Amino acid sequence: MVRAVIAGLGSAFPAAVSQHAVYEALFPDDGPSVARRLWRSAGVERRHAVAVPPVDDVRGWTTEARMRRFGHEALPLSKEAVASCLAGAGLDAAEVDLLTVVSCTGYTSPGMDVLVARDLGMPPSLERVQVGHMGCYAALPGLAVVADAAVARARTGVLLCVELSSLHVQPSCDEVDQVVAHALFSDAAAAVAVRPGGPGLEIIDIAAHSDPVHAELLRWDITDHGFRVHLSPEIPAAIEAEVGPIVTGLLSGRGLEIGDVAAWAIHPGGPRIVDGVGRSLGLEAAALEPTRSVLADHGNCSSPTVLLVLERLVAERALDDGDHVVCVAFGAGLTLYAALLRWRTGQ
Repeated sequence: MVRAVIAGLGSAFPAAVSQHAVYEALFPDDGPSVARRLWRSAGVERRHAVAVPPVDDVRGWTTEARMRRFGHEALPLSKEAVASCLAGAGLDAAEVDLLTVVSCTGYTSPGMDVLVARDLGMPPSLERVQVGHMGCYAALPGLAVVADAAVARARTGVLLCVELSSLHVQPSCDEVDQVVAHALFSDAAAAVAVRPGGPGLEIIDIAAHSDPVHAELLRWDITDHGFRVHLSPEIPAAIEAEVGPIVTGLLSGRGLEIGDVAAWAIHPGGPRIVDGVGRSLGLEAAALEPTRSVLADHGNCSSPTVLLVLERLVAERALDDGDHVVCVAFGAGLTLYAALLRWRTGQ
C-alpha cells in the first residue's frame, strides 16, 4: 500500500519584534488596565510581523491597500518556506506534482500558488489547490489534500500555509476580543513536502469535527479596513469540551490510546486553550512544552502554527521508528481537526 509521508518541513518569518515593543506601539499611553492584564497573560515573548505601528501603521488602511501589501510580503516568505521544506526532503521543485496553498489573511490573483511555482521552477503540469478563509486549523485539511493525492495517485505534494495577521491590525481599543487578537497573532509561512513512501512522518489518518452551535464564538469578518477577528471568552471551554472525543476517536480507530502517543503538536491558540486541551487529554506539562515554546517565540500565526510546532518537535525530539505523533488545531466554525502521524526511519 502506498503511504503518504511528510518528508520535509520548512518555515520563514518576517522581522522579529518583542511583545513589549508591540504593546508600546499599540498603546503608547500605557493603555487600559484590561489591555495590560491580557498582554501579560498572553504567553507571547516575541512575534514576527511585516507591519508594526508606529513605524509601519496599517490601522487606517483600506482592505485593498492591505491586500496589495500582502502580495508584496507573502511571496518571499512563501518561497523561503517551500524551498526549505524541499531541501529537507531532498526534492527538487521540478519533482512537485501538487501545490496546496492555505491562507485566510490575504488574497491575490495570480495567487501564491502560481507565483511560488513560477519562481521556484515547478513544472507547468503542476496541480494547484487554494484553501481560503478556514483559519487557524486549515493546515490539517490542507495536509489531507496532499496526503490523499500521494496515496491515490502517487503524487508528490507541497502544502504551504502563509498568514500575515499584522496586516489586519485594528485601531487600539479596550474591547477584550481585539486586545486578545492584538496580543496573540503574528506572521509566518510554513510548508511541508509530502511524497508517496520513504522515511519521515507517515500520515495515518485525519479527523474533523464542527460544532455549528458554537459557530459564532470565533469569526473572521471582512471589513472595508481589513479583516476583523471576533473572539468569545467561551472559546477555551468549548474546545476543552470537544477536543477529547475527536482525539480519542481518531486513536481508537487505530487501536491506540492517549498514552500510546509519543509527542503532541497542538495549535497554540492562547494559554487558556492550551491549558484546556491539556486537561481534556490528560497531558503532562512536557507534552505541551513544544506548543508553549512556539507561542512564546512566534505568537499565534494562524494556519502555519501547528506546522511550526511539528517542525520543532522533529528538530528537537528523538523519535523512534513507529512512534505516534498527534496534531490538533481548531478555529472558526467552531471546527477542530486532528491528524495521526507515525515516525518511519525507512521504507
